[in-house]
Amino acid sequence: MEAKAPSLFQSRIDRRLFLRSTVATIALPSLEAFAEEKAHLDPKTARNFVAIGAYLGWHQNAFFPKETGAAYTMPRTLAPITAHRDQFTIFSGLDHRAPNGHEAWINFLSGKSPGSYSLDQQIADQIGGNSRFASIELATGVGEGAKTMSFTKQGVGLPTIMRPSVLYKQLFISKADRERAEYLLRSGKSSLDSVLEDAKRFQASLPQRDREKLDEFFDSFRAVEKRMDRQLATLDEPVPGTDYRLPAYDPITPNLQMEAGSIMYDLMVLALDSGSTRVLSLFLDGLGQVFAIEGEILKAGYHALSHHGNDPEMIADLVAIERAHIECFAGFLRQLSEKKNPEGKSLLDDTVILLGTGMGDASRHSNANLPTLVAGGGFKHGQHLAIDPKKPDAPLLGDLYLTLMERLGIEQENFSNASRNLNQLFS
Repeated sequence: MEAKAPSLFQSRIDRRLFLRSTVATIALPSLEAFAEEKAHLDPKTARNFVAIGAYLGWHQNAFFPKETGAAYTMPRTLAPITAHRDQFTIFSGLDHRAPNGHEAWINFLSGKSPGSYSLDQQIADQIGGNSRFASIELATGVGEGAKTMSFTKQGVGLPTIMRPSVLYKQLFISKADRERAEYLLRSGKSSLDSVLEDAKRFQASLPQRDREKLDEFFDSFRAVEKRMDRQLATLDEPVPGTDYRLPAYDPITPNLQMEAGSIMYDLMVLALDSGSTRVLSLFLDGLGQVFAIEGEILKAGYHALSHHGNDPEMIADLVAIERAHIECFAGFLRQLSEKKNPEGKSLLDDTVILLGTGMGDASRHSNANLPTLVAGGGFKHGQHLAIDPKKPDAPLLGDLYLTLMERLGIEQENFSNASRNLNQLFS
């Protein structure tokens, strides 16, 4: 017998449940008691898409394994996700055959022509319509000038959310009382407190596995709120204890990019788990910020290190930054792998994740051989697929994108200058 929700729980057409009060609107995860209409879904079709792009690229020699196939040695940059080796695939030799230069970086999701209809927006236009947000665009470490990697069909660049607190409010806070909501966060209380009694009443009416899933979701929700305390406290304040001056144009301290990114990933998990959106993008910006890695301040800013000129010390510091990015990403993969939908499928298997860049080698401003990684989505993973771009029939990065779109149930004949797919190599 189907559980009935109390008055504060509202079911939409897709049977998604929401917990509402004057302070919070909390979308709940999928529950078995409300999931019978999903039984017909193709188990090989993923529901969600996430794109993560690094403005300054990934140092190729530390990102690409030396060996191909499954028996490769984990490269330095990707070492933090070793535990997830069987849940991702590394690609080398792929690009869009795009022009070189920093201005062409935005071809990451757009293909050969920078600023054209991006992959995430093509996907959002196909599968995003039934969620609260067709897509959500995020950024961390924002430097000089507004940047984006997401473009509409008309070529309009979409603005990004740069503060975790803003994303949190969009996902979970009603417009009725945002000041009250921020007060709750700063006081250490939870938005869940305002709907706790109704949550308990609803939870008691559910089967045991649904009750356990709600417990897990509420624990994750509270954990994210607690982690936001430091972020809220430093949103508009300079960070004490540093011996360098922040850029005047940078009021949100890009040197806290890893801290902001870690919270963004937590919120992205909640957004996917609650069904608030099915399409997310995270732009990892970089300019002059100087990072402290494991307590040691690096010798130069992020952008300067990316233009290393093959200096070993600068490369070592650049790789340290990139490993820190991957450590944040590792937490994202772990959380997605631990969460299950009502059919027992992990949220990671239900989510196609693309991590990459439009910059193949920032030191030379080259946009060839773009470091690319795909995780989740139910693909057969655990290998390094090396493409020889010199072959006349070599596939393009856009061919991989066609395969990713197909996994999401989107049949499309071409993407930019690509018109095949990578199904014969990756499925």
